[in-house]
Amino acid sequence: MRPSRRWAKAALLVALVVWLAPLHARAQPAPESRPEQCARQVLARLSPEERVGQLFLVAFQGEAQATDAPVYRLIAQAHVGGVVLLRANDNIPGGEDAPRALQDEIRALQRAVWIEAQQETLDPESGEVRYPPYVPLLVATAQDGDGYPHDQILEGMTPLPSPLAIGATWQPDLARAVGEVLGRETAALGINLLLGPPLDVAATPHPGSPGDLGIDTFGGDPYWVGQMGKAYIQGVHQGSSGHVAVVVKHFPGYTGSDRSPADEVATVRKSLEQLKQIELAPFFAVTSAANPAQVADGLLVSHIRYQGFQGNIRATTRPVSLDPQAFTQLMALQPFAAWRTHGGLTVSDDLGSRAIRRFYDPTEQRFDAFLVARDALLAGNDLLYLGMGFHDPNDPDQPTTVLNTLKYFSQKYRTDPAFAQRVDAAALRVLTLKCRLFGSFTLNAVQPQPDALAVLGKGSDVTFQVAQQAATLISPAPTDLESVLPSPPQRGEHIVLLSEGLSYQQCSTCPPQEALSPGDFQQVLLRLYGPGSGQQVRPQDFTPLTFAQLEAWLDDPAAHPSVRQSLRRADWVVVGLLDVNPHDPASRAFRHLLDAQPGLLRNKKVVVFAFNAPYYLDATDISKLSAYYGLYSKAPPFVEAAARLLFREIAPQGALPVSVGGVGYDLITATSPDPKQVIPLTWDFPPPQEASAAATPSVTEPLRVQPDQTVPVRTGVIVDHNGHPVPDGTVVRFLLTTPGGDQVQQSVEVTTTDGIARASFQVAEPGLWEIRAQSDPARQSQVLAIEVPGKPGEATASPQAGVEFTTPLPAATPTPAGGVLAPPQHRRVDGMDYLAALLVALLVGWGAYRGALQQGMARWGVRWGLLAFSGGMAAYSVLAVGGKAVTAALQRWGYATAPVTALLGALVGLAVGLLWRALTRRRRE
Repeated sequence: MRPSRRWAKAALLVALVVWLAPLHARAQPAPESRPEQCARQVLARLSPEERVGQLFLVAFQGEAQATDAPVYRLIAQAHVGGVVLLRANDNIPGGEDAPRALQDEIRALQRAVWIEAQQETLDPESGEVRYPPYVPLLVATAQDGDGYPHDQILEGMTPLPSPLAIGATWQPDLARAVGEVLGRETAALGINLLLGPPLDVAATPHPGSPGDLGIDTFGGDPYWVGQMGKAYIQGVHQGSSGHVAVVVKHFPGYTGSDRSPADEVATVRKSLEQLKQIELAPFFAVTSAANPAQVADGLLVSHIRYQGFQGNIRATTRPVSLDPQAFTQLMALQPFAAWRTHGGLTVSDDLGSRAIRRFYDPTEQRFDAFLVARDALLAGNDLLYLGMGFHDPNDPDQPTTVLNTLKYFSQKYRTDPAFAQRVDAAALRVLTLKCRLFGSFTLNAVQPQPDALAVLGKGSDVTFQVAQQAATLISPAPTDLESVLPSPPQRGEHIVLLSEGLSYQQCSTCPPQEALSPGDFQQVLLRLYGPGSGQQVRPQDFTPLTFAQLEAWLDDPAAHPSVRQSLRRADWVVVGLLDVNPHDPASRAFRHLLDAQPGLLRNKKVVVFAFNAPYYLDATDISKLSAYYGLYSKAPPFVEAAARLLFREIAPQGALPVSVGGVGYDLITATSPDPKQVIPLTWDFPPPQEASAAATPSVTEPLRVQPDQTVPVRTGVIVDHNGHPVPDGTVVRFLLTTPGGDQVQQSVEVTTTDGIARASFQVAEPGLWEIRAQSDPARQSQVLAIEVPGKPGEATASPQAGVEFTTPLPAATPTPAGGVLAPPQHRRVDGMDYLAALLVALLVGWGAYRGALQQGMARWGVRWGLLAFSGGMAAYSVLAVGGKAVTAALQRWGYATAPVTALLGALVGLAVGLLWRALTRRRRE
């Protein structure tokens, strides 16, 4: 074969490779992450029974220390994927050594799974002996903060604040710090799945109603609930070094629930569009966070149904956890759809709850457990939570019902391909989460180490910091406090301590304990201000009374005369309030006192601390108080903070995170822009990239620009009535006006992100113009001035001094709201780009070939055509698959479009061919 022909074939091969390279680059799917690869490998080794078992998170009764505990039947026979540890089920030991005992229990559970994986089994289909792979357990619990009844582990861990107390600080950094403490301590115990925090929004509090959220919420503003939720999740992930997963609840949100969701399926009258505005907003935030550490691992799907979900107010869905249509619609929303593709896990709420049992049979006589579990899986839940109520009355106990349900699932898996596909998809998500948590499935990687318990109980300083920053003076206005409480209690003044008190047990056989008893409050006051600490108070200065004692006296004054005597001689009445329980008359005892005996408290200093939600007193009640503080949590550091507030040692720093009708505090108004502020404005030009570049123009002098030049501006942080950044989505109007603001030339309406709004203007008319910003009710802002000359290049006729800024600006990229984000960035090429580049390369190559052919140089025509074509496609390939530096350089040189880039490459290739021809002729001569 002649060399020229060999060369021509080689050139043709190179051209084809260059031609097809961009197609190959576009066709490659996104690579799987390592946890996904791990999960697929494990799934491939699991039998149908083992795959089915991974879908179940099971509650059990009693501790798991005994080898004959019922939970081991579920591990050995059902291969369950996880267990839930709950105080009500006596899973958590009490006593001084409770943390060690709990860690030993969790170690025993994980070891039981590992031992089971060492046993050889017979494959029923192939008849071969196999060893099942070891797949660790998910060990879940709920630890929302504030102790009983919101925490499951009540002894040995750091007492953490309630979500509402965290919300009252308005500081996401403190939410992250609390999450870090919780993540560190739960990981030390061996817990790897947290059912919480709650992301429900208390948009409209309902004090005393069954659906009242109380302190189980970060607040009433969806934006701030989302911000706190993201920070909290980040803290848990960082504190546990990624070994504890977070499943936020109660998706899609309990806001507006008309009944207690534990006893009956709650109904909310809202459409999907309405849900997007409030209930779903925090869940959007934690599934789309830019920081992966702030992204929730799972959503706990509640048993809540919606009237008017599709817009028809007469139509009501089934509970979302059991409704495939409603569930699918919710998961199709962005960012949920993208979150699911990256392994986001959906977890059903308790399928054995009384609400579910009553939904399937209002008489509660029948419970087809396997059908309930099937419905939950087919609706879209990946992990099915089976509580102790998941018990078919025809079965002797709950473990038997669980085993029968898993047997039904395994049989259906073998006979129903569609069902098997759904099981595999759900199991893959569960396994992906486990691979992400553990890295490798070895016993040493899974079991908690005994020495890890040293970190427990070391986070009280974080809780006290939250207490200080959350403490809120609800009434009177802070400016009036000095006149109402001129000084703290003085030595010799008599103080009546009133509180509800709350009795609880860690387990059914554990000794009872009390929280927020008046005696506990007295001990704190004596420790801080009694003998040995300044002697401002003495033991004989106090009379502790419980709400039960107060209510008993109000019902029968003659039977309890000492209560009246104590109140009559009191100088101070200090009250610790919790919630209002419709089933406990004693919880209303203080309100009963205010109504029935108002004269008894006249001329006394009545100070009330709300250790729960702050909205249980009405305006009439509050008017009778000397001071009303919100603490939002009864954890011991909050009781200490209340004592220091009483003695004026610390000042309240927090702000109400929910609306409180009793003082006329409306959260929507409070989070709107403060009308007293002057909104800061500045130019939003990109920072100089080189030392020689022009400096950012001053905001104190007019900016000289050319006609139709884009001028970007932005606000500083716009604050609300409490001094915090306004929520994202707050509307801001930028105005281009004549000097003095008399006439508006242009108006641009945008929304805020992180309290800041951005916009841009193009001014064509010559003269001096001013830019202002308004965000109702804040209508004052700084003013920026623009000076436009009469014609480009000519000096302005205006005599005023100014700063000329003539650096070329790229075209502005509008936001959906009309603002400006940034100059456009290079985009990845698409199919039309490829076809355009291919056409350009072919035309140049064909032109080179035809030109040479007319001069009688057919062989060189082929060479030049192939070189031109190859050069064009090679340049396009650089644009299509090149790195950021290459594409940025092409953009800077003006060759960021595919046809121009291909033309440049083709001309370079043709030039190489011409140079080759010239060198060949010279060598021959």
